[in-house]
Amino acid sequence: MDANNTTPRRGQTGPVEKQTGIRHLFAAASYSLGGAKRLIGEAAFRHELIAFAMAMVAFVIAGATFFQYVAMAILFLLMMAFEAINTAIEEIVDRVSPEISEMGKNAKDLGSFACMCLIVANVVYAGYVIFVSALID
Repeated sequence: MDANNTTPRRGQTGPVEKQTGIRHLFAAASYSLGGAKRLIGEAAFRHELIAFAMAMVAFVIAGATFFQYVAMAILFLLMMAFEAINTAIEEIVDRVSPEISEMGKNAKDLGSFACMCLIVANVVYAGYVIFVSALID
């Protein structure tokens, strides 16, 4: 949707009427759910969900504290957000530049690198909680 909210969305014809008040809240939630549905179609995201579930089981076994669960959840939410942005970048690049281009490759590679950084942060923190923290206590 453009700045004036006039670009059609999901096959609609004509300009989209801008929502205000509580309707805006519901419209925004609807768009977010659409994004979540799209993201679940990405294999990398499904793998990250499985890894998060496994980390949560390991946290239970290791006797993690409430704060450790909260910190892991925040890291995972950040990873979800970065994965969504990376997917958006890939879709835009594929739409704008379907041929292979250096700029398109760089954009995709940078998005992938951002996701990898957060994956490493999640793994390091989970490893700390599961192995190091459990030994210290």
